[in-house]
Amino acid sequence: MLDKLAELLSYNPAEPMLFNTGLFLMLFVLFITAYQAVRDHRRLKMLLVIAFSLYFYYKSGGACVLILCGVCLSDYFLGRWLGAARGSALRRSIVALNVLINTGMLVYFKYFNLLADALCSIVGSSFDPLDIILPAGISFFTFRSISYMVDIYRGDLEPCRSLLDYTFFLTFFPPLLAGPVVRAKDMLGQVAGNPTATPAMISEGLFLIMTGLVKKVVIADYISANFVDRIFENPALYTGFENLMGAVGFTVQLYCDFSGYSDMAIGLALLMGYRFKENFAAPFKSQSPTEFWRRWHISLSTWLRDYVYIPLGGNRKGRARAYFNQFITMVIGGLWHGASWMYVIWGAYHGLLLVIHKAVRQVWRLPESARGRLDIRVANIAVTFTLVVIGFTVFRAPSLETVGVMFSQIVNDFHLSVAPQFVEGYLLIVAALTIGLAAHFSPREWTTGSTEAYVAMPVLWQALLLAAVIFLVIQTRQSELVPFIYLQY
Repeated sequence: MLDKLAELLSYNPAEPMLFNTGLFLMLFVLFITAYQAVRDHRRLKMLLVIAFSLYFYYKSGGACVLILCGVCLSDYFLGRWLGAARGSALRRSIVALNVLINTGMLVYFKYFNLLADALCSIVGSSFDPLDIILPAGISFFTFRSISYMVDIYRGDLEPCRSLLDYTFFLTFFPPLLAGPVVRAKDMLGQVAGNPTATPAMISEGLFLIMTGLVKKVVIADYISANFVDRIFENPALYTGFENLMGAVGFTVQLYCDFSGYSDMAIGLALLMGYRFKENFAAPFKSQSPTEFWRRWHISLSTWLRDYVYIPLGGNRKGRARAYFNQFITMVIGGLWHGASWMYVIWGAYHGLLLVIHKAVRQVWRLPESARGRLDIRVANIAVTFTLVVIGFTVFRAPSLETVGVMFSQIVNDFHLSVAPQFVEGYLLIVAALTIGLAAHFSPREWTTGSTEAYVAMPVLWQALLLAAVIFLVIQTRQSELVPFIYLQY
């Protein structure tokens, strides 16, 4: 008994506590039961959530929980100082100090080895990488920290006067590890209002959690373990058709994995009475690269727009400068994903796509009569999806050499004739891909209608459907835990 308790209270890097684990499900049921019991006592409720959030982070990141606590204290006191400061120079210095603290942590934990290796390569010396442990979710909570201080500086937000409220915001566990990037101005007001989840919010939250579990476990994990990983490990062993399907498969896998996490995070928050903004809006329906970034990882793309692109000058300093700012913003967005030149290349690729799209729109647009035509919309979606798949191939591949082999196989050794054998040999993979894409491209009214139908069900039917989904997830999950892809960012 004591051994089990010690295991429950200790950090095991090989077994992080994630949304798709049985341990989390069991502990969350206990937590939400206690949460409901103290929902009328604001301070006790907040302390309970903070304690569970810190425990959740400790089980996922170990001693790095101390870094998270340190950021909470730093933000709170710097925010209070900024709110009381007079004089633009001092105010700018306080914001700069916050940015320096957060970017300094990111540079050390995420990019030190990459930058040191690049520097040593330039000067012709060797470099042995340091064994640096990346704190879980650091990219997400540092972005939330920076936006908090910048919003105070801009006058969009008053400094948080309660350390308890700010700690609740920054440590709140649903979006802590992999987003969405929740901003203080969107959540602190809810925290102060002490919300209570309505029955409709609870039902909607459960529906989103079920949706996220199916996306993650039934589709993303199955596609990854049984097909996509094999292709990217050795693409030369497969025909061009199989490489193409592998690239498309990873695109679907990444969407289902990441949007599945966002669905669960938003759903878990709803169970506690907090509502976050949508993070994915059917991005593969996009008809241009610009539209894609309005639909994909919305909390990050809007963060980069508001706190990188606009401070760089946005489109206020001429067209050429606007194109440059757009490109650099996307390069920074690529680098944010991790210490790999492949991410930088991916960011630069999307930066070029955005610049080219905006430049073309300046000199040529479709006639008004053609814009609503079905064939034009389908063609735009197909071209945009193809460009996105190319980009995500670079994102997933370990090197440009792998990308070159995959594209060479697609161009020179396509062999469409293997399609029937592929379908027969990978029938469940094809089924998972088809279901994932069909659900994605279905009309938004269907998704909204499904949610409303579940909310309107009697509680017994809701419970039975939830049990059925959990049973399906248990039956289809992989033998080993498959972490969410964005946990490494």
